[in-house]
Amino acid sequence: MHLRQQTADFLARPTVGRVILAVIVFNAIILGLETSEVVMEKAGRLILTLDSMCLAIFSAEIAAKLFAQGRQFFRKGWNLFDFFIVAVAFIPNGQGFSVLRALRILRVLRVISVAPSLRRVVEGFVTALPGMGSVFVLMGIIFYIGAVMTTKLFGAAFPEWFGTIGRSGYSLFQIMTLESWSMGIVRPVMEVFPYAWVFFLPFILVTTFAVVNLLVGLIVNSMQDAHHQEDIAATDAHRDEVMAKLEAIEARLKALK
Repeated sequence: MHLRQQTADFLARPTVGRVILAVIVFNAIILGLETSEVVMEKAGRLILTLDSMCLAIFSAEIAAKLFAQGRQFFRKGWNLFDFFIVAVAFIPNGQGFSVLRALRILRVLRVISVAPSLRRVVEGFVTALPGMGSVFVLMGIIFYIGAVMTTKLFGAAFPEWFGTIGRSGYSLFQIMTLESWSMGIVRPVMEVFPYAWVFFLPFILVTTFAVVNLLVGLIVNSMQDAHHQEDIAATDAHRDEVMAKLEAIEARLKALK
């Protein structure tokens, strides 16, 4: 039990976290170099050795966490995230597994679990998902209505963009992102249908400037809430530490009397 506590204290040291972060960044560079044929021809064996060393460090870290935390390890979402990311690297490099082996680059995502600021961003995003679901449903309804309308209105003249509901939906998504929407789609349509702007302008205002900004607002609010809760937890921890010190001082004063 004492050894487990020592292991947990060791893993909780800021220095250990910085070392793991440095290994993650280094491993990301190594994985990028593996995609270069020139580099692999000159130093392929060294690069693969360094990659294996990084994987060994990650595996040792996971094993140490498993030893220190026991069953509690699998009750924390970030631990499961790290476990999955490291486990992907042990998939055999045989036929049919090449795509999964490419997922080794996911080790870079371990930066999220190591860096508190990035972890706060992800937690805020996950917290915002329920509210975002309602916004996505609303956007889906708007896109469906728009796709049906544009297919019926412009499908015959522009079948490549609006010939089916699927093509119309994709074209409307391009318009929503403002990617070549004016000269690429809307102006050619307006040459045949001069009043097409009556549909496209309100669609852009509703989707691009209203619904998308609503999503951004939900994510920002969730991140602020997560940051506020973290500050409260830190304040409570500091208060408990101060109270413990005061109680210790009070006990010593009573002992002197």
